[in-house]
Amino acid sequence: KDGISTAVIEASSHGIAQNRISGLNISHAIFTNLTQDHLDYHQDLATYAQVKQRLFSLPNVKSVVLNKDDEHYSDFLNAAKGKKISSYSLADFEAIKTTEHGFLLTLNNYIFELGFLGKFNLLNILAALNGVIAIGFDATKIIPLLQKLTPPTGRMHKIKEQLIWVDYAHTPDALTNALSTLKSHYPAYKIRVLFGCGGNRDQDKRAKMGKIACDLADNIILSNDNPRGEDADLIIAKIVSGIGDSCQFDIVKDRQLAIETAVITLKDDECLLIAGKGHETTQQFADKTIKSNDREIVKAAIIEGARLKLLKNRQ
Repeated sequence: KDGISTAVIEASSHGIAQNRISGLNISHAIFTNLTQDHLDYHQDLATYAQVKQRLFSLPNVKSVVLNKDDEHYSDFLNAAKGKKISSYSLADFEAIKTTEHGFLLTLNNYIFELGFLGKFNLLNILAALNGVIAIGFDATKIIPLLQKLTPPTGRMHKIKEQLIWVDYAHTPDALTNALSTLKSHYPAYKIRVLFGCGGNRDQDKRAKMGKIACDLADNIILSNDNPRGEDADLIIAKIVSGIGDSCQFDIVKDRQLAIETAVITLKDDECLLIAGKGHETTQQFADKTIKSNDREIVKAAIIEGARLKLLKNRQ
């Protein structure tokens, strides 16, 4: 009714497995990456990969865009046999310079700044660029517009002028990327991470995420994510089982209190990553769903921290 002729959607593995996209005339498909996720549903990574690959063999799909840097690239290349194929890689950039605010990039002889942190976001930018080119746009008109892009809500979302980020990272790969990104862009700073794991979801990733936090962060705070129908203490215990003896951690199950404490006590030489819920505005428990917005909690805590600091200076 609004005259929209093209839509971009995420085709989830659940949607593919349950044939929920069967009624759609999908003409182009993009493969970003494949890492551990949703194994509570798919059981193993091989099955998860096979389900995702079904998207690229649909009869209506005319062309596909594939991430050449992903280790599963060749499998998706085979799945897309007979289609028009294009690929992308970080090697497409002639130059990449890391800055505190993002990157200074050279692509197809264009030099521009990008306000995104993390090389995974550079791959996302290339995926979007190649997707737009695949549907008929001219690269020379699109590349100059890339510097105007801003991160999606809850995806390495920087809060005001603080060194505090809210991110949706809820898998081992995503947490690794988020923490490695901060280490890359802010090498002189220590990293504090606050996260948990969702209930009634893949349990195998919990200890792995604990180990990743131990390996890459300087300070760990474990809290509730969305416990759903599981015992929150048992979820956290699984995460703790992956944290080595060399790493100290704090447990504050109340997520709002955990975030407030982390923000107010954040030191000048620290970055803070609040991972797991990103853009979400609710928190799910077995018997209730409450309003909970990590970004808004951070903003309120910054104001409260400033007030407490002012009171302390007056004394």
